[in-house]
Amino acid sequence: MKLSNLSFDADFIYAQDETGRIYKQSLLWYPALKSATDEQRRNFTVGFGGFHWRDLDEDISFESFTYEDAVPSTFQEFFLVHKEINVSEFAKRIGINATLMRNYINGFKKPSKIREREIINAIHDIGKEYLSFCIA
Repeated sequence: MKLSNLSFDADFIYAQDETGRIYKQSLLWYPALKSATDEQRRNFTVGFGGFHWRDLDEDISFESFTYEDAVPSTFQEFFLVHKEINVSEFAKRIGINATLMRNYINGFKKPSKIREREIINAIHDIGKEYLSFCIA
């Protein structure tokens, strides 16, 4: 599949295939593109397998537009937005291998519903701890 007609809004990148079908992906997957100017976004090349932004050092394959996870899950979005959270330490806190946790966040592996709920509950627990903290 070859895509063309790239466009952006604040949250997504869109592309169109030969039949006119529109595909989208969340820009949370591509932080360099999310924060790029319109001029930087227009400065790309099309290769055999996808799009390349040399100035941004960003690549997006045509195939990736067909993935089921065009939009990050709730917990993926949390970690993609909150880069200040140390994923290794978070994984250790809840008893998950850090590499596996990164694979969950980046969409290379999918957690079970039970595991996803454990992750979200741990995020909530940290939030409650932050809320209970006060300076005396």
